[in-house]
Amino acid sequence: MDVLLEIKNLRKYFPVRGGFIEGSKGIVKAVDGVNLEVTRGETLGLVGESGCGKTTLGRMILRLEAPTEGEIFFEGENVLGYNGERLKKFRRDVQMVFQDPYASLNPRRSAGSTIGEPFLVHGLADAREREERVARLMGIVGLTREQMRRYPHEFSGGQRQRIGVARALALNPKIIVADEPVSALDVSIQAQILNLLKDLQAEFGLTYIFISHDLSVVEHMSDRVAVMYLGKIVELANSKVLYETPLHPYTKVLFSAIPVPDPARKKERIITGGDVPSPVNPPPGCTFHPRCPYRIERCNREVPALLEISKGHFVACHLYG
Repeated sequence: MDVLLEIKNLRKYFPVRGGFIEGSKGIVKAVDGVNLEVTRGETLGLVGESGCGKTTLGRMILRLEAPTEGEIFFEGENVLGYNGERLKKFRRDVQMVFQDPYASLNPRRSAGSTIGEPFLVHGLADAREREERVARLMGIVGLTREQMRRYPHEFSGGQRQRIGVARALALNPKIIVADEPVSALDVSIQAQILNLLKDLQAEFGLTYIFISHDLSVVEHMSDRVAVMYLGKIVELANSKVLYETPLHPYTKVLFSAIPVPDPARKKERIITGGDVPSPVNPPPGCTFHPRCPYRIERCNREVPALLEISKGHFVACHLYG
């Protein structure tokens, strides 16, 4: 197994400030002790409710956020020690496709200028070669050379996201972190972008970390899936295994909410009690226990470890192991 990226005990805590007089009011544990391995060429899906820490984890992998604690290894080297030219080189290998295809583009820059900027920053091509490379990238993602001079407001949402994908591809990265890349798009356009990402992965041997709250999209895209809840990974498994036999109560709750396209088929919905706990003051023990329909007394006081229940299937729950 060729491990490309390894995350060890990664944490990110944000201080909550109450103003000049009140000072700090606590911390938000956005990511709280995550361990992950990503193998070369795979797509790892990250799912969970809004606020579970998916995006923060992705931003730390790209060094856009500094971890509070932990290590990130890329091809065996700890990237948290990188700075200057080493950090610049690392960012050629790890790129991001952002959620909002409009906000992630500079409205004052043309599509060609946006896609060509990575070449300029890294000094990889002169003006003429840069234009040729941009035109090729636009063709790869389904845009035309004539659209190079257009500005973001002149494109549709799907076309803007294609520009974002082309920009991410410009430096031939090894990993692309796709943060909700289709959530802002119409359903028909979502399918086009998802198919484009799969085609590009096959053509260029890309590795994806695919972040989404849409469970059906994650199932379609991912080889393995990690389920996050309040900053922790509660279940990790092969995509097919996870969707057929979810183990963690939170995973079961999520999957029970997936809409069924057949109106004649009835699906049992698992209803949780209580509200989502505040990340500023999470409950002791298993953070899901106040909402869990299967909780036992041990859940109230002990944090469950993420254990391998069967080959490649990890779960953090006191009901197992």
